[in-house]
Amino acid sequence: MAKIITDKNRINEILTRGVESIYPNREFLEKVLSSGKRLRIYCGFDPSAPSLHIGNAIQMNKLAQFQALGHEIIFLVGDFTGMIGDPTDKTATRKKLTRKEVLVNAKNYKKQASAYLKFGLNGAKVMYNSKWQDKVSFKDLIELSSHFTVQQMLVRDMFQERLKAEKPIHLHEFLYPLAQAYDSVAMDVDMEIGGNDQTFNMLAGRDLMKAVKGKEKFVLTTKLLVDPTGKKMGKSEGNIVNLDADPNDMYGRIMSWPDGVLPVALELCTDFSMEEIRKMQNELSKPETNPRDHKMKLAFEVTRINHGEKEALRAQEHFIKTVQKKEIPEQITNYKLQITNIKLVDLLVETKLAGSKGEARRLIEQGGIKVNNEVVQDMNKEIEITKEGVLLQRGKRQFIKAVKA
Repeated sequence: MAKIITDKNRINEILTRGVESIYPNREFLEKVLSSGKRLRIYCGFDPSAPSLHIGNAIQMNKLAQFQALGHEIIFLVGDFTGMIGDPTDKTATRKKLTRKEVLVNAKNYKKQASAYLKFGLNGAKVMYNSKWQDKVSFKDLIELSSHFTVQQMLVRDMFQERLKAEKPIHLHEFLYPLAQAYDSVAMDVDMEIGGNDQTFNMLAGRDLMKAVKGKEKFVLTTKLLVDPTGKKMGKSEGNIVNLDADPNDMYGRIMSWPDGVLPVALELCTDFSMEEIRKMQNELSKPETNPRDHKMKLAFEVTRINHGEKEALRAQEHFIKTVQKKEIPEQITNYKLQITNIKLVDLLVETKLAGSKGEARRLIEQGGIKVNNEVVQDMNKEIEITKEGVLLQRGKRQFIKAVKA
């Protein structure tokens, strides 16, 4: 088992870098960490989508920092809570998922998390909360729920907004914080880590731990990756970077982020030292600095962490050629088709340049699609597939050549 590291400077950085709040307080947690006690620390990830994203990476980074100090880390897959759907920040009820759907979504989570956490012998543990949640009886549920009040749940902002708008609040949404709280009790953890939007749910776990086990549970909330308006970069907002994105797409998506995200993104999403980050943040405040240069450092670093240095270098080269120099890349994936003629809308879906016909139509309408270097905005355009191939381009970075098989 790894030795517990109590270095004061390292503890200080872990408790300050990217941290929003610590409950009950930082001084108490710092004292425990300095004592050499091994803490059992977890973060939960609900499989509401088939990929983890950059927001999840912020929490995994923080888990990795505690793992480097020798503490026990749990990567919790919320295959039970994922079926309910966390109502946090939602103005409408989430669509409920089946067990099969959440397990399919979570299939590659451990692989993606491996870019941040060490698994295997004496490494981080992967756990599924259905292991204990499935065994909770109605009697258990009544007993657990007796530790909370309806007023506690109703005070939450999104529920207040729904009440004003006369939108429904379903009972199962009230029970979500209770389910998440029970995870802490079932795993007997010492600390939970999550984004500051999860503060209510994590503090519910802290309260339940005290009530059921008479035990202290620390809660550490991280800052959120937000755009200049304060809006969270996330799945619901459509501006997130999935960790299963190919290197070119990952690099390019980060380069499309607004400049105002840079200061917080450098702190939350990279392994740069705080000294380096403060230097870059200082440079960004100067009018003569081009934010693009630092954004390229950010894009490279995030791509490197998730795909390795070799792929990050290729992605950077691809971006420079296709976006900055507006060149067509030398290597383009050939997509072989058995047919001769196909509507452009269908072709975009077939070659995966669009996820659906609706998205394909929007891209065409907005002038985001080129065929053989020419913008096409005709929804009904029929494309002839030849042996030489038809060059398709989505936006500035994505190229596919459709070739007759």
